[in-house]
Amino acid sequence: MTAHKPGDPTTLNRLYGRSKGKPLRAGQQDLVDTLLPQIAVPAEGEVTAVRLFGADQPLHFEIGFGGGEHMAGRADMLPDHGFIGAEPFINGVAQALVHVAGDHGASLPLGNVRIHHGDALEVLRRIPDGALSFAYLLHPDPWPKARHAKRRMMNDGPLDLIAAKLKPGGEFRFGTDHPVYLRHALMVMRHHRHQFGWLANDSRDFQVRPGGWPETRYEAKARAQGHEVWYFRYRRI
Repeated sequence: MTAHKPGDPTTLNRLYGRSKGKPLRAGQQDLVDTLLPQIAVPAEGEVTAVRLFGADQPLHFEIGFGGGEHMAGRADMLPDHGFIGAEPFINGVAQALVHVAGDHGASLPLGNVRIHHGDALEVLRRIPDGALSFAYLLHPDPWPKARHAKRRMMNDGPLDLIAAKLKPGGEFRFGTDHPVYLRHALMVMRHHRHQFGWLANDSRDFQVRPGGWPETRYEAKARAQGHEVWYFRYRRI
């Protein structure tokens, strides 16, 4: 049972996986150099909606936002909410900045997004308990080998932290197309039934993407490859 191996991302204290891929295009590099410093999460201190956005508003946090499609889509839907995204892969950060900047003039820039290039847990720890309205973990690296299971974000330590940061009634959303990760996640979530209630009445609730859940590039790629995708919504008790 891989979920019970010692250690998880909250105790390993290191990031795994790539931090950089192919060279950034000139426009992306310009956004990293100019826009990212303007909207970066402060390196130290408490992370609150008032500090980041100047108002006490609902706060969302996305762990590993990939290319930022979901984060930008949600931020566009909910302009009076604040969104924080954390991603260690600089190429993903650069693509998210393109969305935040308005997709080359296709839409208006998003003023309600803040980005952390690095470890999501470092920022999550600095958010006050009970401050988040939503937390998202969408298509994380599955680390499919059993010896790597402790690297998965769906483990007891991270879930305890997410539970602490969500307000009662807040929502945790998890999505994956990887069957090994799916089984692992469902097993781990059974340890947290005192913290989370599963918002599902029948199989369609986790087999069909809910409304207000923008598609990520990883989901689109999974579907193109013929993979099934699963969507889970949990309410903080």
